[in-house]
Amino acid sequence: MTSPAHTPLAGRLDALVIESHVDSGGRAVLAPRGELVHGSADVLATTLAELPARTCRLELDMTGVVFMDTAGLQFLETLGTYGLQHGTPVTTANWQGQPRRILELVGLDTTDPLRSTAHGSTPAPNPPASSAVALEREEQLRLLQEEVDQLRQAITSRPVIDQARGILMATQAITSDEAWTILREASQLSNTKLRTVAASLTASAGGDGPPPPAEVRTALRTAIARRCS
Repeated sequence: MTSPAHTPLAGRLDALVIESHVDSGGRAVLAPRGELVHGSADVLATTLAELPARTCRLELDMTGVVFMDTAGLQFLETLGTYGLQHGTPVTTANWQGQPRRILELVGLDTTDPLRSTAHGSTPAPNPPASSAVALEREEQLRLLQEEVDQLRQAITSRPVIDQARGILMATQAITSDEAWTILREASQLSNTKLRTVAASLTASAGGDGPPPPAEVRTALRTAIARRCS
């Protein structure tokens, strides 16, 4: 059976799908595919609820997971809770790429992040929210979420910034590096996000598009004069 994720970012992300199989011995193998983002823990909970009562072991093959943010840690917490409540050994394996890097950043075992007790099948209970360990983990997660958000913003902004660089290269007869420097300086001079500067320049290049805001136009002229004089 499979369970598709329906997240607020559907259309931009690889929606999570979990394929499951239970063998005759009661061993359940789950194979998530897609991204562990907001809503993925709910999809997992639905899949776990549909497992037969005879399930005596749960294994997850994470090969198909291509991205995760801090929601992936909620995904792991849901797994750990299931194992504790049902007395079922739970393991995950084959973490790769960016998800593996996230596990490394938060200090989890990349071969099996649920292996945190001597018996190795379920995570230890969370420390009290007021403890120093919990507070440190919360700060780690906050910084990690900021890093993930910045990465997504950079990926989203790249096309329009590249277009703006191309416009400057064509109109000013400059190199790609020089065009990048102009955009960056214009952003700093006008106290405007780099993506906003690039978007306004790209929009105005069409002829019938609106001109950049006055502060951006001034900053662009100044930056161009510095590089092209």
